Amino acid sequence: MDLIQAINERRSVRKYKSDPVDDDLINIVLEAGRWAPSWVNTQSWRFVVVRDAEIKAKLAETKGHGNPAAEAIKTAPVTIVICGQLRKSGYYKGEAPTDKGDWYMFDTALAAQNMMLAAHSLGLGTVPVGLFDARKVAEILEVPSDVAVVLMLPIGYPDEVPQAPRRKELSEIVFHDKYKQS
Repeated sequence: MDLIQAINERRSVRKYKSDPVDDDLINIVLEAGRWAPSWVNTQSWRFVVVRDAEIKAKLAETKGHGNPAAEAIKTAPVTIVICGQLRKSGYYKGEAPTDKGDWYMFDTALAAQNMMLAAHSLGLGTVPVGLFDARKVAEILEVPSDVAVVLMLPIGYPDEVPQAPRRKELSEIVFHDKYKQS
């Protein structure tokens, strides 16, 4: 599968088969995250691989009611919790030189995208889960206070392949030379 095909075909999968996912495949996904670009190569992301059913159930409880991703966290064989070290990315000599402040969200998103595309290329499904109580997740996983929990990424063999949602046309989102609105 080439990269453009992976980008076009990847979907958010919320229903998974119970088949286990081999450690070698998870390591390929983790390697893809490790090779993501980051602010001056700080590589401030951290990944917690959760296979324990009891821990995944606790993670799922941090989600809002009725969110289908909560079930995905419980049923996917693996959930990778993506975290970012605070005050590393986006800083130079202890100061944030841009108006963006701490870049940990940006860098962890780059890692997450690499991981989702790698998983898809291996026949695995993922769904990026961002709506949860990050403090509770940090407590459950014993994440230190200088690290932020950013995203939960359930991973497994898809039990469904959702249809692609409508994408905006380039003419709706691309401007040339100056930002123009009609």
